[in-house]
Amino acid sequence: MEKNIKITKKNPRKGDDGYKIVSVRMKDETIDELDIISAKTNRSRNEVINILLESALKIVTIEESDL
Repeated sequence: MEKNIKITKKNPRKGDDGYKIVSVRMKDETIDELDIISAKTNRSRNEVINILLESALKIVTIEESDL
């Protein structure tokens, strides 16, 4: 299983399409960490969240309940 998720820096871009708006509640600490990654990679918070979610979806496993 992967231990690190790497995000490369990029130049600012506008006009990305193909996304839907979703509202989620997050802890302040999580948002702070996302903002740090965003600043270091020159990506928006939205882009960072999408990169992390797409990476996590590739490595997630689902355990069946014994109920």
